[in-house]
Formats: sequence, C-alpha cells, structure tokens
Amino acid sequence: METERRRLLVANWKMHFVRAQALEYLKVFTERVQGLHKTELVLAPPFTLLEAVGREIIKTMIRLAAQDLFYEREGAFTGEISPLMLKDLGCSYVIVGHSERRRIFGETDELIHKKIKAALEAEIAPILCVGETLEERRAGGTQTVLESQMRGALEGLMLFAPSPLAPLPSEGEGSRGEGDRLVIAYEPVWAIGTGVNAKPIEAEASALFIRELLAQLFNAEIAKEIRILYGGSVKPENLEDFLKQPNIDGALVGGASLDPEAFAQMAQIAERCDG
Repeated sequence: METERRRLLVANWKMHFVRAQALEYLKVFTERVQGLHKTELVLAPPFTLLEAVGREIIKTMIRLAAQDLFYEREGAFTGEISPLMLKDLGCSYVIVGHSERRRIFGETDELIHKKIKAALEAEIAPILCVGETLEERRAGGTQTVLESQMRGALEGLMLFAPSPLAPLPSEGEGSRGEGDRLVIAYEPVWAIGTGVNAKPIEAEASALFIRELLAQLFNAEIAKEIRILYGGSVKPENLEDFLKQPNIDGALVGGASLDPEAFAQMAQIAERCDG
C-alpha cells in the first residue's frame, strides 16, 4: 500500500442470526483471531444483536458497526434508529448507502448525504457504499456512477475537523468511539451475492478513481488517509488478490462473513498479506 493505512475487514451479516447463533459465532471467531493486530476487524450485525454482540467484544480488538441509521437524533420516526442510539451501543462504524438500501428501499443520494452527515456529527465513521450495476458497467458508465454517488453523498461535508483521527485502542479498551472519520466501500452491484467478483485490476481502477475523487472533494492528504474497501463476492480464495492492489485496503464481506471460520481465515490472510 502507498501509506500506512491499516487493513480493515468488515463483516456485514445483513438479515441473519438470532442471539444464540451470534453468540456461538463469536465463540469460534474470537478464538481464531486472537493475536491479530495489523488488521482491524469489524462486525455489523442486525440492530437486534448490536447490544449482545457489543457486550461480547467489548474487551477485544473487534469493533462494532451498524448496518444503517436514520439522520435525525430523535423524534417521531417509528421503526428508525438514530445515531445517538448507535453511539450508546458502542458502534464505531455504520454502513450507509448499501446497494440493497438503494435498490430495495429507494434510498437517494440526498438521503444518504443526510445519513453521512448525521453519523459524522455523532462521531461514528460511515462506511459509504458506492458501485455500478451491470447495465451501467456495460454502457461504460462506471466512473460516471461512482462520481455521482460520491458527490451526492459527500459534497459540502467536512472531514477530520474539528476532531482529529482518534488513536487506535489498546487491547482490552474495546470498540467504543474510535475509528476513522470515513471509509469508502466499492461494491459493484453486479458482484454482490452473485458469486461473480470484479477482477482485482478492475476493482483497483475504481478504487484509484475514488481516491482521486476524494482529493477533489476534500484534499490530497485526506484522500491518502481514507481507507477504500472492496465488496462483492469476496471470500478467502480471492481476498489476497484484492489486498495486493495499492488502493484497496480491505473488504466489506457479506456471505462469507456468516461463517466464523471463513471470516477468521480472511482475517489471517489480511494479517500476513504484504500488499
């Protein structure tokens, strides 16, 4: 990698697991990743499991993420979860703008912008998901889509001010309130849950474009520090090929993260990968 950006692996459990299953997962996973220190590990369970998972990982180096949030701090918004609620549960990260939220629930760039702003104000690092559909890719519109989504979500926001990046926690300090100010996840929609992933060189081209766009939106120093993840049918067999790309700093993992052995294997691969 170009900088000392720390590896980052995020497990997006989506709508899976009840409490007993999550606790069984954690028994296996936490044991398998003991001693890893170069790779930051994040679990994003459904809302119903945030407290239980957060309680189990509080004395580990594993951090907690939510899969979504609402942009208001409180109010008459039945069924929604505010950034203050996530902060209270110990979330360091929140996934925003996932393609499933855009496609199934109709989330717009304007709404995603509000969510990003709310997360930043609560000092929770948003993991902004961007990516093109297969039709957009075939039409040569990948960069157009990425630029539209990035500008729509981020333009006008301030990063790293007034608060600087918080230091990484020491072992045993838990996962409350630390982390970057922003992470970008490049997730080509056509590769999510399909078993078909982008070629590493294709993912790298998009990651480089994203980093160059971040420099335009903020500045070169911030762009150099922000971590960019790849997501889309990433698994133990192909993770290393993505991590070797200079602008890919980790992965947002869906299906493969539901197996604690597989996700622990991915953590071990990230730990030893030179990049």
